[in-house]
Amino acid sequence: MSRSSEDSNRRMLRARDEMDRSYAEPLDVTVLARIAHVSEAHFIRTFKQTFGETPHRYLQRRRVERAMFLLRSTDRTVTDVCVAVGFSSLGTFSRVFADVVGEPPSVYRRRGPLAPVPSCFGMRWLRPSEKTRPSEKTAVPEKPGDGGRP
Repeated sequence: MSRSSEDSNRRMLRARDEMDRSYAEPLDVTVLARIAHVSEAHFIRTFKQTFGETPHRYLQRRRVERAMFLLRSTDRTVTDVCVAVGFSSLGTFSRVFADVVGEPPSVYRRRGPLAPVPSCFGMRWLRPSEKTRPSEKTAVPEKPGDGGRP
């Protein structure tokens, strides 16, 4: 890896770390590009190249990830969770949540409380991913006697 590539990765990691820490705060490309010490256009392009998604989509996913935890581990209303994770509109929150998770927040909450497991396992298992959205999964043919497991 070249020196300039390492420097670029460090800059993108700085911005991503800020998104992870301050996901509930109003973050925009201007602020994040400033943290990475690059122009806005260069930041968007390089962030997507480095992490496989735009900064905006990464921040949305991060917020939804936190909302998933809050919905199933607290009694807070969906609106309260929406605001707590950084969304300013309940409609946008519900749309983005359904897009990332595959179901609306109220339906997701009905699954009940989270099982007590180490948080690192729970976070990894529950982390929404562009590759695992239900709308993009391919159907696995059911084998007799296995209960539909792949």
